[in-house]
Parts: sequence; structure tokens; C-alpha cells
Amino acid sequence: MICQIYNLFLREEKTINTQAQSTNSTKSLRNQIQRMGAFLSAMVMPNIGAFIAWGILTALFIPTGWLPNEHMEQLIGPTITYLLPLLIGYTGGYNVHGRRGGVIGAVATIGLIIGSDVTMLIGGMIMGPLAAYLMKKFDNAIKGKVKSGLEMLIDNFSLGIFGAIIMVVGYVTIEPIFSAILTFLAFGVQWLMDLNLIPFLSFFVQPAQLLFLNNAINHGIMVPIGLEQASEVGKSVLFLVEANGGTWLGLLLAFTLFGRGMAKKSAPAASFIMFAGGIGEIAFPYALIKPITVLGPILGNVAALFILLMFDGGTVAAVSPGSFFALLAMTPKGTFIVNITAYVVATLVSFLVVAFFLKNDKTKEIIVDEQIEMDSAADTSKEQQTEKFEEPTITSHKKINNVVIACDAGMGSSAMGLSILRTKAKKAMLDLEINNCSIDHIPSDADVVITNAVLEDRVRAKLNDPSVPIFVMKNFLNNDEYDRILETIKKHQ
Repeated sequence: MICQIYNLFLREEKTINTQAQSTNSTKSLRNQIQRMGAFLSAMVMPNIGAFIAWGILTALFIPTGWLPNEHMEQLIGPTITYLLPLLIGYTGGYNVHGRRGGVIGAVATIGLIIGSDVTMLIGGMIMGPLAAYLMKKFDNAIKGKVKSGLEMLIDNFSLGIFGAIIMVVGYVTIEPIFSAILTFLAFGVQWLMDLNLIPFLSFFVQPAQLLFLNNAINHGIMVPIGLEQASEVGKSVLFLVEANGGTWLGLLLAFTLFGRGMAKKSAPAASFIMFAGGIGEIAFPYALIKPITVLGPILGNVAALFILLMFDGGTVAAVSPGSFFALLAMTPKGTFIVNITAYVVATLVSFLVVAFFLKNDKTKEIIVDEQIEMDSAADTSKEQQTEKFEEPTITSHKKINNVVIACDAGMGSSAMGLSILRTKAKKAMLDLEINNCSIDHIPSDADVVITNAVLEDRVRAKLNDPSVPIFVMKNFLNNDEYDRILETIKKHQ
């Protein structure tokens, strides 16, 4: 159902359709999956602080928490029942149709909440955008047809009447359908847990992360179902199916010791960022250098999930970002040893597997960043530079001022790149406006866009102006790539 609603929004984006026709089927499918993932995660990621607040309250005040308190415990139920689904419904609607879309999305979601006996997080993810889409179609239909002076009256009453109708529809007809879907999903997850099959989801989850679907998997699938479980039993292992940062930390540590070239040089810093910051995107380029190494995170996650299931581990809410400290913050009383052990085991298994492949690889490794070290050589061929670093041709004579770094959710790797680029621009005394955002929210006045190679096609599809140059990076930690970008920008200051 979410996929069908999402496809409605895709039809509104003519630039995306045009781009899809010009790419091969593999890239098109990958882009569709990425956009679907971004669509889902964009409803949850902006509200992750509210999820963490609920998790802290749960860890503190439930009967088995650190500070059991019957009075304060009354905050927990209404928060997950009303606040979180409403926030998701509002955000989903806002992403489709701005403030009016957010309001109608929240109104539509409350109809589901009131009539349901289960948490309506997924309901909010569907009804919020759907209601906003219908509101948007209505607004476009009457645009330019309202007499002057009646705009506010029409806006308010159209939203109110439409909101009342969709609330009743959700309460009477749609809510039972969502309840059945959620019950089925919960039953399916419980069935997998009873048969100890949850760990084998790793063979799907870790490769999907390399396509930058980590936010979609965690916030679009695992978190909604995990919150339903946590509200009943106080914790859920589903929060750690995708978010165990140890799986990728082990890979980075292996590259630190056994990698080559710039991968080996940059891996220590990436390891620290993964451990303390939990930004999984920082590790993905290393796995893409040698795709076989993804077996390390896969097997590390399998081992960790078996431990979590055997010894009743799990967290009270989403671990986001997937840092070690976020894991500790979301761990309930009595589960620290299990969760920490699972993190350490995931790191160790991933490290050993990746180290095995790196040590036994006899082929000459071609590392993206090694070509950058040859830039100072006069005989560096243009073909070599193109292979390792995408430097776009800037045809506009307009002064470059607004630089945007775009990633899937606009909160992870792009935020890290923002910090690096701002520091370098300041040292180079360049007066630039540098910001980060998600691909779906790239501003129309962007003069330059910087993104990851895996996301390039989606960025091109989103830009209304094809002349806007796109700098493609293989690794958001590579300082040399930022230096080259700034050198190119400096020529247009």
C-alpha cells in the first residue's frame, strides 16, 4: 500500500520520469528503491528526537526501569499512542504539500489512532502523505478560481471539511484494514523470532545498506514494528537488526590494519566516526571497494542477533544514529551485558571476515582515492582523473555562492561533509554559503551540489536546472576531494 501511494507522488515529478527513461533498468530499479526508502525515512528521521525522548521515559519509569514511578509512567502510553503517529502523519503530509499537507495529514492520522487498539505508526506513514496528496490535488484544481478576499475563508473551510471527511473515513473504514495489516506484520515478526530466523534478515539488510537504504529499513520497517513490541514488553530486538554499528566498525578496523592506499589511511578516522557518531554511510564506500567484504557485516550481524535472541537482548527505542553511546542510552536495565556483548561480537566477526579477504587478496587493488595523489604529476591522464573523481564542467558565468551537500536523509554523511567543507572553505578564505540537506529538499537556488556516487542519478533527477554542476564523491571523508572541489569553485568566485 505504501508503494502504491508513493507511486502517486512520483507521477507528479516529471523530471524523475524523464530521468528514469534515460537510465538502464538496473539503475532505474536502484533509484526507485532509493527514492522509496527516502520517502519513508523522511517521515521518521526529522522526529527521531521524539522517539528517543519516549525511549528515555520508558527506560526510566516502567516497572522494570531505572527509576520505577507509577505516576511518571503515565507519560509513556499516550506518547506512543498519540504523539509519535501524529508527528509522522504531520511530517509525511508536510513533505507532500507543506503546512496544509501537514495539518491534513495529522487530522487523517488521528482518525486511525482513535479507532485502533494498536499503535498507528505505519498508519500515519500512509494516511499522512495520502491525505496531503488529495488536498494538494484539490488546491491545484481551484487555484486561480477563488475571488479576491475569499482566499483565507476557502483555505480554512476546504481543509476543515475535507479533514472531517477523511477523519471519519479513516475511523470507520480504513482503520480496520490498518489494524489487520499491523497485526499480520507483528505476527510475522513474532513467527520469525520464535523460529530464530530474525538473524538471517542480515543477508538482506547489510547489502541493502550499501544502496543507502539503511534509513528506509530501520525507520520504515523495523522501528514501527519494534515500537509496538517495546510498548508491550519494554524492549525489542528489532531496533538492532539494522542499527548495530559494530557490524560496520569491524569492517573499518580491518581496513585500518589490512587495507591499502588512502583506504587504509582514512579508515582510522572513519572507525572513530562509526563508533562515536554511528554514521553508517561512512563505511559503505570501503565495502564497495571490495564488495566481497560485505560478508563481514552480514555474518557479524547474524552472530549478534543470535546472541540478542538467546539472551533476551534489545533496546527500548530506536538506536539512531547507530553509535555505541546511542546503544547504551537506549538499553534498558538488566540488558547491558547482552547488548554490549552483541556489539562486540558483531565487531569481532566482521573484522575477522573482512581481514581474511583483505589479507588473501592477491590482485592489485584499485582504490578510488589513490588517483588523487597523482594530481600533482604533469602526466596524469584525463582518463585517470575522470575515473576516480567526477569534476563537472561549469558553464555558467554566475558567481558560485550557494553550495549544497546532499545525502539520502540529509542528517548523516552530508552533515559530516558539511563540517569538513566549511572548515576548508574558511581556511581558503572563500565566502560561501554551505548547507546540507536530503536529496528531496535540494534548494532551487543551489549553485553547486555535492553528493555520493551512489546517489548521483537521484540528484540529477531532482534538479530542475540541468546546468547546475554536481560534484560526485566516492568518500565523504576524503580531504583531497574537498580540496579539488574548492579549487574548481575558486575559479568562479
